[in-house]
Amino acid sequence: MTLTALIIDDEQLAREELAYLLDEVGGVEVVAQGANGIEAVDLIEEYHPDMVFLDVQMPGLDGFAVIQRLMDLRTKADGVAEPLPQIVFATAYDQYAVRAFDVNAVDYLLKPFDRTRVEQAVERVRSRLISATSGGLPNGATSPLPESQIESLLRLLNRPQGAS
Repeated sequence: MTLTALIIDDEQLAREELAYLLDEVGGVEVVAQGANGIEAVDLIEEYHPDMVFLDVQMPGLDGFAVIQRLMDLRTKADGVAEPLPQIVFATAYDQYAVRAFDVNAVDYLLKPFDRTRVEQAVERVRSRLISATSGGLPNGATSPLPESQIESLLRLLNRPQGAS
């Protein structure tokens, strides 16, 4: 099963490094790359990828604002949201990692990227997608990344530093 992916990062070298590592890992087709949050939203809506490697700190919209914008765009009049792609945060900042995992984020990669960690992230996404299509998810989860968890992630990550 080949996964489709987007890479969104304001640093060209980081995008190139991640694309190279994904090619090395195999089974992932990078369909497009973007350099900021505005491009991220447009590319995700255009390509509907399986997964997005999303930087946290970027010009325009940061990674969490991208998720919020997508949720707003995908919520129908009846309040039901279309599913988002699997999001893997890829950033130089580790301060958000624990909070992200607290709300069941797919994965969180730190720069500089490590091939083994990239491979693990791809396998986590693949596992979630396979489980979602077969009706069962690991660890008692009810969907790949439910809207409620994304909202919780956004609330946690927007808290002032030092708040608990």
